[in-house]
Amino acid sequence: MRALHIITGLGVGGAEQQLRTLLRHLPADCDVVTLTNPGPVADGLTRDGVRVTHLGMAGNRDPRALPRLVRLIRRGRYDLVHTHLYRACLYGRIAARLAGVRAVVATEHSLGETQIEGRRLSPGVRSLYLAGERLGRATIAVSDSVADRLGRWGVPPQRVHVVPNGVDIAHFAYDAGARAASRRQLGLPSDAFVVGGVGRLVPGKRFDVLVQALTVLPDDVRLLLVGAGPEEARLRDAARRSGVLDRVVFAGERPYAATGTPGSEPGGSALSALPALPALMSAMDILAAPSADEAFGLAVVEALAAGLPVLYVTCPAVDDLPPGTDTLATRLPDDPVSFAHATLRAREAPPGSRAPSRTALHYSITNSAAAHMRVYAAAMGGSTPSSTPRASI
Repeated sequence: MRALHIITGLGVGGAEQQLRTLLRHLPADCDVVTLTNPGPVADGLTRDGVRVTHLGMAGNRDPRALPRLVRLIRRGRYDLVHTHLYRACLYGRIAARLAGVRAVVATEHSLGETQIEGRRLSPGVRSLYLAGERLGRATIAVSDSVADRLGRWGVPPQRVHVVPNGVDIAHFAYDAGARAASRRQLGLPSDAFVVGGVGRLVPGKRFDVLVQALTVLPDDVRLLLVGAGPEEARLRDAARRSGVLDRVVFAGERPYAATGTPGSEPGGSALSALPALPALMSAMDILAAPSADEAFGLAVVEALAAGLPVLYVTCPAVDDLPPGTDTLATRLPDDPVSFAHATLRAREAPPGSRAPSRTALHYSITNSAAAHMRVYAAAMGGSTPSSTPRASI
């Protein structure tokens, strides 16, 4: 099978990293087109042996992009086109149909209750989304929560297939050496209790809750924020005004380690000068995720794969599991006091084994890749899978 994956950009983000992880495990011949911003993930895909083409799209309304994409799809003689993220789903579905490819699959990575990829869910955004969705054969929802939202929008249930994101469990396994090295590089004391936050620094992630919680926590508690975005300056200012800036580390965007020394991405880029995400998770003692609107919660599952206890507000990957499922994740109200109290309890608890939780083991990338192939086979045959993959233990 020859498949083309079309994505809006390939900077360091959850959907982008998920695409790279997936392509390492899909038994298919895959190429990738990025509409904008090739970024570090494009470099990683190239090192993995995946051909990446940058379409050079100038903006949301670049009329030259569509015919270029149509020509590229025709030249590639692809059996299937798979689109990722809002802009790529719209342009990619149209281009695939114009190029004569009928097996078109899209993944909905980031549909929340009130926003999609940071866009407010206005009637116009919803109408445009639904118009594009009809041009494909299947839409993959990364969680039951996303599937339910699509259903409420009017997407026919037979077109929606739940395939949860997958995590390379071994890749995130706890590494004591990476923990020590990462702490030295970031200036974190070896005996500090480190609270981690992972994600884009945007208002919806609500990392300001963690900065406020830090103000009432003991001095040995540090906050490690992994990600970049427009809220960084505001978060720094809030930490400075609260007197805790010296206890907050802004690590910036971090790639996934692939090969080479623990915690470093090969290739010598500036982004690989500091530890990669799995090494930073080894450096943490707990992960905190205060976002109240998530489509899946990939960082939470990655933390669970690293054996970290997790404090969260909303995480469909955990919330959609059957009641009573054993997990290291604790749901909290979305306020600083709750996060501070829960952090103190975790700080005082005996150290855990740092083995992956059962929740993380369920979300193995091998399970996700196999479910993708079932959806692909159905899309190419013009049918639907005999059973919709659902998150379960």
